Amino acid sequence: MFSLIATSALIVTSALILSAPAARAQGASACDEAAGVAVLPSPVAPWKGAPLRVLFTSEKPLDGELTLTAPNGTVAARSRDRRGGPPYFWVAEVPQPAAGTWQVTLTRDGTARDAATADCATISREIAVRPTEPPRPKTQAGSVWPVKASWTRANENLFSAWVERLFDAPLDAPPPSWKALHEVLRDRSRNLLFNHLGLAEDQANLVIRPDCADLPYFLRAYFAFKMGLPYGYAKCTRGGGGQAPRCPAWWNIQREEPRAAPPPEELVASADPAVPPPSPGLFGMLRQQAAAPPAPVTPAPGVKPAPKPWSPPPRPAGLVPGFAHYLKWSIGDGVHSGSGRTALADDNTDYYPVALSEETLRPGTIYADPYGHLLVIAKRVPQTGDAAGVMLAVDAQPDGTVAIKRFWRGNFLFADDPALGGPGFKRFRPVVQEGGGMRRLTNREIAKNPSYGDVSLDQGKMSVEAFYDRMEDVISPSQLDPLRAMKEAIQALDEQVRARVTSVENGRKYQITGKSADMPDGAAIFETTGAWEDFATPSRDLRLLIAIDVVRGYPDRVARRPERYAMPAGKSVADVKAELESVLAAELSARTFSYPRTDGSQWTLTVKDVVDRVKALEMAYNVNDCAELRWGAPEGSQEAATCKGRASSSQRAKMADYRAWFAERRRPPRG
Repeated sequence: MFSLIATSALIVTSALILSAPAARAQGASACDEAAGVAVLPSPVAPWKGAPLRVLFTSEKPLDGELTLTAPNGTVAARSRDRRGGPPYFWVAEVPQPAAGTWQVTLTRDGTARDAATADCATISREIAVRPTEPPRPKTQAGSVWPVKASWTRANENLFSAWVERLFDAPLDAPPPSWKALHEVLRDRSRNLLFNHLGLAEDQANLVIRPDCADLPYFLRAYFAFKMGLPYGYAKCTRGGGGQAPRCPAWWNIQREEPRAAPPPEELVASADPAVPPPSPGLFGMLRQQAAAPPAPVTPAPGVKPAPKPWSPPPRPAGLVPGFAHYLKWSIGDGVHSGSGRTALADDNTDYYPVALSEETLRPGTIYADPYGHLLVIAKRVPQTGDAAGVMLAVDAQPDGTVAIKRFWRGNFLFADDPALGGPGFKRFRPVVQEGGGMRRLTNREIAKNPSYGDVSLDQGKMSVEAFYDRMEDVISPSQLDPLRAMKEAIQALDEQVRARVTSVENGRKYQITGKSADMPDGAAIFETTGAWEDFATPSRDLRLLIAIDVVRGYPDRVARRPERYAMPAGKSVADVKAELESVLAAELSARTFSYPRTDGSQWTLTVKDVVDRVKALEMAYNVNDCAELRWGAPEGSQEAATCKGRASSSQRAKMADYRAWFAERRRPPRG
């Protein structure tokens, strides 16, 4: 983690523009443009009564020391800890800034890495801190939130840095997870835009639980809301019949979607019963119950009563409540997994495909797998002489869990079947204001735009093996130590198994309520709504089965592509393969974990147990089965003795019919 001085937390990112009038450039425009520098002070109007946070980003890998100097000339914060790459950024904070002009300076070390920035020894900004509280931001007629800036490379870099810091975690500890996204946004040490608007917008008991499709949109909307940027979302089909999803409608904050009537049970947002009703604030209104429906009217004899129409509550007045309403009723109800699987060449989409390179795969980039799951890149860690490179992503599950995942074949599925849509890495399509309205840039426009230029259809031309080979080369350009690389794959499987513990436990807690989930028919088991989506795990278990295959097959992968690995001197490919097989067996047996059985008692398994139970795990996704069965406990074993709940015979029969999908590691076609 980065170091702070005097409890300071400064954030600096390299971009081309300043995001607030409080920060002023000082005669270094050529250097700024060459290095791609941006400085974001927070709150949006700094004043002495609020902590001053500063984010400094750079497109170029500048080395040096960042300082934040008070009006009296005292250095209040100092940091040499550069994060990211690309973009690169620094972060710091002053709890009680004095009123006056503050100076943010990056003093560079040694020789510049490129000629364009060779003469840029220092890069400075001034930040004006007011002596009194500034006027609070207000709503703007005709827009969910006021638009004050545009999407540029500078603001994209700020977005990347914000995402990375939000989910940052050390690599030498288990990857973190949160029960819901609001737990992360409430954390001031992580959220660099905490109370950025000065409205105490992040201090309410916010409740926000996106699923995997919502998460990228919620993150992008949150950043756009805080920064005053254009925003919109598409309404898409899920695809089917051999066709990729298509998006026939697009809505934005200045042209809102007409709201259809939701079912009555959705009029009350999910809430934490342990938390009292919040004060007004960001997402606080999501806990408020909609007005009760009118009393039923007794119809005349023989006349069938007409159903009463339901409407979502109107968007409330006020900037923060209005945004919370928009997030819940517009974005949350409007997007789904098909939004990410649109065809790569389709311009009428929210995402566009990018090239697979170190420069393009930045935090905030999304990954859409062919079966509907979406992840957001959270961090890139470069390869070193001692370790392979790492790419971390964050995803959300239907139960609201948000967790960090490593890039590897078990988490990031890929397919080259056009009927499944356009999977792969994508970025949000820039939204621009034009002609009194908003629109999205096309692929051709993005390719020509100096702030972007990274659109590419290459992923659509790759085979499955070519895709994973290319990603391995991007994440770790140099040869890998085969033993270390396999152990990292085992570690990724271990993490995936432990994440499943939480998913199965959520299902066990649901069972305790005495409820059961209806099982959909056919392919709908992978894409539905309600308790089945929240607590059953068919998609997650399919990924786990694929992950097991990857780890079990790692020795064969090394033998297939020996040039990718630094083979030990004096050993043949066959020797290395045999050694890997021996280490694989030992590592799987040494890794243990525990899960709660039906009665709450803990049962310990090894990762090898999970691998050995791969056949049982082909039918272990039903939330109506006890936790013991969902972990493949053998019938009649001591482990299974506490099992109390089982899926109905009709559901078990359907699972037997669908078993081939899991045995063959494939999803059925839609429609």
